[in-house]
Amino acid sequence: MKQYPAMAGVMQRLSVHAIENLPPAYFSLVMATGIVSIACDLLGMRSIALALFVINIVAFVSLWLLTLLRLVLFRQRLLADLKTHALCPGYFTIVAGTCVLGIQFVSLVGADGIGLWLWILAGLLWLLITYAVFTAIITRPQKPSLAKGLNGAWLIAAVATHAVSILGALIAFRFEAYQETILFLALVLYLMGCMLYLNIIAIIFLRLTFVDLEPADLTPPYWINMGATAITTQAGSTLILNSWQSPLLAELVPYLKGFTLFFWAAGTWWIPLLIALLIWTYLVRRVPLNYSPQFWGAVFPMGMYTASTYQFARATESDFLLVIPQVSVYVALLAWALTFTGLVRQLIKGVIPLQGEVSRG
Repeated sequence: MKQYPAMAGVMQRLSVHAIENLPPAYFSLVMATGIVSIACDLLGMRSIALALFVINIVAFVSLWLLTLLRLVLFRQRLLADLKTHALCPGYFTIVAGTCVLGIQFVSLVGADGIGLWLWILAGLLWLLITYAVFTAIITRPQKPSLAKGLNGAWLIAAVATHAVSILGALIAFRFEAYQETILFLALVLYLMGCMLYLNIIAIIFLRLTFVDLEPADLTPPYWINMGATAITTQAGSTLILNSWQSPLLAELVPYLKGFTLFFWAAGTWWIPLLIALLIWTYLVRRVPLNYSPQFWGAVFPMGMYTASTYQFARATESDFLLVIPQVSVYVALLAWALTFTGLVRQLIKGVIPLQGEVSRG
């Protein structure tokens, strides 16, 4: 009988450990689940989309509770992560995850009011996190090398910016009094996100091609190289599809189509290279393939490429492109199912599924 209090003590310590070491980027679980749900809904898989929607609500609430507990109990650790180059971009997943869930509420069940409040919350979080993160790392007296401080997760800054743009464009016509203002903000955020992507991807490409890499360095978040272009495509397509609501957007449609095509092409270019690097990492160099929260950073781009290609085909009347999402949706579903199974197995075993040790240099 004495073993039960001991077991309770162990579980309590594990829970405290999980809260203290919660990766800032864990909201990528919400991002990935939400976008795969949205892609399934676009492709007519309604029941799967709704099931993933329910799972996403549970994940979103759970992660917010853990994050708030971390803020209260381990504030110094949270602030330390904010100043760490390899970890701080993960906070942008909170913004993107909030927006993706908001898009689900609007597009899957027509809950426009909830979508509006999530958009407002995401906008405030975007302002807070964007300027907190960039101020903290710019003013840090000692900075790490590119090898230690930079990875694909940095592109989540652009992803979060475009996520706020997309949700804003979706809810604009439902609030007529503020319609043009919301769409203007969505357009500005779209352009800001493009600026962030182009700046960051240049440094990432430099790091990949001119800095020594170990196989373990090619973590799943590098798939965001493609995922960030996919959400840019989604943002541009959403603005094009809603351009009838704003004279300014209507005038910019030709520009938006060209720029959106540019990002869709860039994302498509990344896919074969990322697959080759995946094979080199896990099959050739035999890096262990164990569950990590980082894998959600690879699931999200697959779902986003599916959804964005579908919307881009609609926005540009390029119906021949629809064959791509009709196939890629199953790839995204498989990737989500495998990653979610890994998470569940870890939880059943009582193992806290946290990321590996990250250098804080």
